[in-house]
Formats: sequence, C-alpha cells, structure tokens
Amino acid sequence: MSMRLSDRLAEQRPGREQVAAHVAPAEATPEPVDPAVRAARHTDPFAELKRSVHDNLLEELGPSLYTDQLAEDDLAQRVRVTVKSVLEREDTPLTAADRLRLAEEVGNEILGHGPLEPLLRDPGITEIMVNGPDRIYVERSGRLSPVAAAFADENHLRRVIDKIVARVGRRVDEASPMVDARLADGSRVNAVVSPIALDGSSLTIRKFSADPFTVADLIRFGTMTRPVADLLSACVRGRLNIIVSGGTGSGKTTTLNVLSSFLPHDERIVTIEDAAELQLRQDHVVRLESRPSNTEGRGEITIRNLVRNALRMRPERIVVGEVRDGAALDMLQAMNTGHDGSLTTVHANSPRDTASRLETMVLMAGIELPSRAIREQIASGIDLIIQQARLKDGTRRITHITEVTGMEGDVLTLQDLFTFDFGAGVDEHGRFRGTLRSTGLRPSFSDRLEHFGIVMPERLGDFEGQR
Repeated sequence: MSMRLSDRLAEQRPGREQVAAHVAPAEATPEPVDPAVRAARHTDPFAELKRSVHDNLLEELGPSLYTDQLAEDDLAQRVRVTVKSVLEREDTPLTAADRLRLAEEVGNEILGHGPLEPLLRDPGITEIMVNGPDRIYVERSGRLSPVAAAFADENHLRRVIDKIVARVGRRVDEASPMVDARLADGSRVNAVVSPIALDGSSLTIRKFSADPFTVADLIRFGTMTRPVADLLSACVRGRLNIIVSGGTGSGKTTTLNVLSSFLPHDERIVTIEDAAELQLRQDHVVRLESRPSNTEGRGEITIRNLVRNALRMRPERIVVGEVRDGAALDMLQAMNTGHDGSLTTVHANSPRDTASRLETMVLMAGIELPSRAIREQIASGIDLIIQQARLKDGTRRITHITEVTGMEGDVLTLQDLFTFDFGAGVDEHGRFRGTLRSTGLRPSFSDRLEHFGIVMPERLGDFEGQR
C-alpha cells in the first residue's frame, strides 16, 4: 500500500540554477571506481530503519500526501515534521547527524526523487546519468565523474522512473521500454528499462535552469562573441529562418532559447516540442507538446502533426524544438509559405551535413520528391545555419555561422560568415584559446535586414546592431 501511495506523490520542484557546462573543466580526470569499493560504499546501515520510517510516515499522513488542497510548501513542511516525530519514537540510537541525514533522505524519497534529489539541487551538476541502481555518474564543468549515491535496488530505481514519467502522462514498461519526459522545471529526462536495458534501468537527466541563460551568459562562457550575438539578434528580428545544428549535448537548445529571446513581444509564437524545454518570456506564446501512443497503440500526436496544425493557428513565428523525421518537409513548407523567422534545431556535424540531413528527413515523409526539388526548398527556406559543438575540453562553442546562399546547378551553396579559430591552440588547462572570427564575407541577406531598419557594417566583425 505504501508504495502505491508514494508513486502518487507530488514532484518537488527545488529552486536551483544550472551552472555553465561551458566553463573551464577540472584539471584532473576522476579515477574509475572499483566495483568492490562501490558496493562497500553503497552499503546503508540504516536501510531497514529508513524503510520503517517511510512506511510509518505514509500511514500517518495517508491521503494528505497527494491531495490537491495542500500547497507544495505546506506538504513539504508536514512531511518534515512527521518524519521528525516518527524518528523520535524509534528505539534505534542515532546521533544528531544521522537523524538529520535520515530525515532528509526519507523526505527526498517522499517528496522528490530519492537519491537523485541532492544531485538535482546541486548547481554545479549539469547532467545526471544512472546506469543501473548502483552506478550514478554526473557531469561537472563538462567532465564525467561517479558519485557516492545509489538506489536500494532495481525496483527502487523503477519507482522513481515511473513517478517522473507518470507526471507528464507518459509510461514506460516492457511493451514500451524507452521514454522521453521532463521534470517540473523543464529538465530533460530519458529512461530505458528492461528488456532492452541489460544491466538495470538507465536514466539520463539533463538539468535545465529555472532562470535560463541569456546572451550575456553565452558571451561570458565563450560560446559566442558580442558581434556574433548582435548579428544573430538582427537576423531573428529580420525574420530569417535559422537552424541550430550540432551533436548531442552541444548546447543547441540553450542557443535556441537565447535566439528566441530576440523574438518581438508583439508577435504570436507557436512552440512545438517532444518534451517542453523552451523557456520563452514573450507574452503571446502557444506551447504544443507531442504525445506518444497509449497502451492500445492509439492517440499518438507527432511533431509533424503539430507542425501541420500550427499552420492553422495564425502563427507569426514557429519554433520547433528539434526536427528529426518527416516533419522537416512540413517545416520547410512553412518557411516557404509566409512563416518567415522560424527557428529549429537539427542533429548534424557540420553546416553541409545539416543540409544533407534535411534532405534525408524530407524523404522520410514518404513523398517521392526529386533531390533537386528538395534542395531548392532548402535553399529558399533556410537562411542561416548555426553550427555548435561540444569540444574536447568540455566547453560548448559555436563553430560556424553559415549562410545558405542558393543553388549552383544541383548543388546547394553555403558561405561561412564566422568560423571558430582552432589555430589559436589551447592553454595550460587544455582549454581552447580560439574564438569566432569573421571570414570577411558580406551576407547576401544584408538588403533584407535593411528593410527592418538594421544597417549592416562593412565588416561583420564590427557588427553592433541594436538589440
């Protein structure tokens, strides 16, 4: 009974800020943890006592733990008071430090995400990776390291996963062993369970800041320079269609968030995502989220469905969190039919690869189109590609700002406006010294921006537009 109650408990949303994974990495790489040492370290002498306190707490508070009539802060306070009262009745002698630790761990289990809760609250951690119940790794400053935390067993880990995915109306089981979800603060969650996870359930959480990064933050991290920021601001205000491309964990969504901050407040914006992550601050925003199929295999709402529907919602801007399939065709059609100024992200290794991936994804829509027709759609629909990468020093940097200029015969033509200077080498900590440098080429969209009152300088490196 206690487990069923705990699965229905409200998810705690602790106040925390994501700290830059863009900052310089630590000098030392953590040593691998020996399995025997890990097992000894994870032995919990108070496991039985915690289980007893947990059961007594659920018995005393009962339905009030999941009632909608209690505010989150009030519920948390009641849990803390009850945990303290139950611990005082236990016969087991405890030091003050042990009593405090037990109260915190039981509270985390009831209100939060068990052993993950302290990691979620740690502002220095940007990503959490759970490889089975007793192997948890975190990312700090762009580097991975193991932590001294563990779940009691596989069932404990599965309960936490079920609690997270149920909160957003999703499910994960043997019939559907993979799921994308999110926490209340927007942090991205991916879970994989048996039978495809062979060594225990896998859980990956990419933390998001309640206070999203600003353009000033990305400049401070070295992700972009001030002239690049001003150029991108001008491009967004000038209604250019922009794609942010890069690999997994390269910072695409963070950059997309910053680009979306340049969108005017007097325009109607429709956002479309698999799991809602974008944090727009404009007033007129409609947020749409895809939905997987139910247990009967029905009710699925795809990104492509949402893009099509968004065209009927009178959008002035469409922002798609990520295009990864046939939705690319609908996105290109939107960009070519009056919905200028749209933004999206794509997984790709270079600007040229981005164009190739778009062509491949359009073919995934199941419509027989000649390659030249697809490339013409890309050439007329996409104006700018922002290539982002996670470098070997752990930092996230924009490496290319590339304009799509048109077609030459059957070939899509691109020109780099800014490129990252890898030739500057690295410092004593292995951090890249380079920055984005202007190629000296003048973009062909200069005249288009001037229609919006944005005057382009002779040299893009001197760009200081009004943001």
